[in-house]
Amino acid sequence: MLDKESRPTPADIPGQKLAYPASQEDMYPKPDSDMSSYRAADKLLGKVALITGGDSGIGRAVALAFAMEGADVAIFFNEHTDDAAVTRGLVESQGRTCLVIQGDVRRPEDCRRAVEETVAQLGRLNILVNNAAYQMAQKRFEDISEEQFRRTLETNIFGYFYMAQAALPYLSQEDAIINTGSIVGLVGNELLVDYCASKGAIHAFTKALALSLGERKIRVNAVAPGPVWTPNIPATMPIEEVDNFGHEVALGRPGQPEELAPVYVLLASQDSSFMTGSIVEVTGGKLSSS
Repeated sequence: MLDKESRPTPADIPGQKLAYPASQEDMYPKPDSDMSSYRAADKLLGKVALITGGDSGIGRAVALAFAMEGADVAIFFNEHTDDAAVTRGLVESQGRTCLVIQGDVRRPEDCRRAVEETVAQLGRLNILVNNAAYQMAQKRFEDISEEQFRRTLETNIFGYFYMAQAALPYLSQEDAIINTGSIVGLVGNELLVDYCASKGAIHAFTKALALSLGERKIRVNAVAPGPVWTPNIPATMPIEEVDNFGHEVALGRPGQPEELAPVYVLLASQDSSFMTGSIVEVTGGKLSSS
């Protein structure tokens, strides 16, 4: 991927609060997920990928990058049909098929349905990207309700477990599972205690599942993003954190979804044929929780 001339800095992102779940179309500035600087090389030609949380943010950029590399894509999303339609249009603009499936990863029956519809409509399944996530910041640990704790864990780790179990009967040698972890699952964040716990669980799940599926030659890896400008940020973080978002990393700015997508391409393709159980950090140099 080639560098664009400039990326939004914290000074370019005003404090803003959007209702959860936020639409990417309502954000200012809008996240950069058009992959206009990306140079594809047919790395996923003939493959089929299923991406949870594929309607916006990182999921949208990954769906588009996969399509540019020759894959047909199914996106599994929860609420924003308008965002999903934008993603579908982007994928189809690359001459690839985009199957749009609405449901909830917290429900194992919905996960099974998403996989079965993907295989029925697109003919196969080679790549599962577990990307759907829920977070909600709380300044005091005591304010994390049981309802929030359950929703966070059920979305972020139960959903990954359900999707992997549903997909596994259709995956074979050289296929891949890619999980979206987070740098906060490694270094913590005082505003996101339950979310950090769920992301740490994803990292451990990734390593254990990689060992479990190694004999079958199915690779399992995770991407650990740092601060990335996605709809979850203005919808779940205090306005003062949004106003200064991404300031703490070495590069001095938040990441954009399209800067994450090439790593998912790497992990989905045979370029990473000797990678499994890896947690790949893409953080802009975020090395602590401060």
